[in-house]
Amino acid sequence: MKSGFVAIIGRPNAGKSTLLNSILDRKIAIISDKPQTTRNRITGILTQEEAQIIFLDTPGIHKPKHRLGQFMVDIAQNTLEEVDIIYYMVDTSSSFGAGEQYIIDKLAKIKTPVFLILNKTDLFRPEQILENISSWQSRGHFAEVFPISALQGDNIARLINKTKEYLPEGPKYYPDDAVTDQPEQVVITELIREKILRSTREEIPHSVAVILDMMEKRRNDTIYIGATIFVERDSQKGIVIGKKGELLKKIGSEARKDIEFLLGNKVFLELWVKVKEDWRNKDNVLRNLGYQKEL
Repeated sequence: MKSGFVAIIGRPNAGKSTLLNSILDRKIAIISDKPQTTRNRITGILTQEEAQIIFLDTPGIHKPKHRLGQFMVDIAQNTLEEVDIIYYMVDTSSSFGAGEQYIIDKLAKIKTPVFLILNKTDLFRPEQILENISSWQSRGHFAEVFPISALQGDNIARLINKTKEYLPEGPKYYPDDAVTDQPEQVVITELIREKILRSTREEIPHSVAVILDMMEKRRNDTIYIGATIFVERDSQKGIVIGKKGELLKKIGSEARKDIEFLLGNKVFLELWVKVKEDWRNKDNVLRNLGYQKEL
């Protein structure tokens, strides 16, 4: 049997989480159109008869503006030393810039095989895709190049088959039915944060963290969940709550549906919003919120 680890890296909003969810055919990593959605390294597990692939979906590599941002970049870069293959994912609908060059320069110093994943091919004609492949191949050395659409699932099966060819012989690290090693509590808080990201704009998405306060099964097998949403300013608290609490109700309702699907139980979800000023720059707060790596 073959088994190994694959890191998915790239700039924010390249489609890394969408790719992971497409490979696993279920939602493991949250998705939004806001950059820097992923904050922790998310593990997804694909088990087939002849292979087990463990995917590490990392935060986007970017120039950090606060302690949380540095934490995110450190996770992405440190992951490169731990894997058998690197998927370097590129949003081909965006122009090449200094951020991409920074990643390419980093990869040039690493011996791990790099698969260049050119995402969002569904937006281009065939001749444009060929032009993109040629242009990107000239910018670095890549073991393989794959044009894909993570959203549509185009070329994903071929990508997985080629990945298996590069994996070493190894053990089965997880049971056949495992799809992630993330605790349920972590997935739940991320699902709540996803709904906030989709319902707010401007500075709100990056100023939000969610922590689970309570989760217990009560009568009629209903699971009661209490969670706190942290923001950095009073004005942000008002935005997340919304007029007469309508936005917070919407966030809770949408999150509850996903959580019920995840747990297979009826869920009662209660949300609170609290202000924790400048939490993204405070190491003790970051640790309490689950960002525990030494910065």
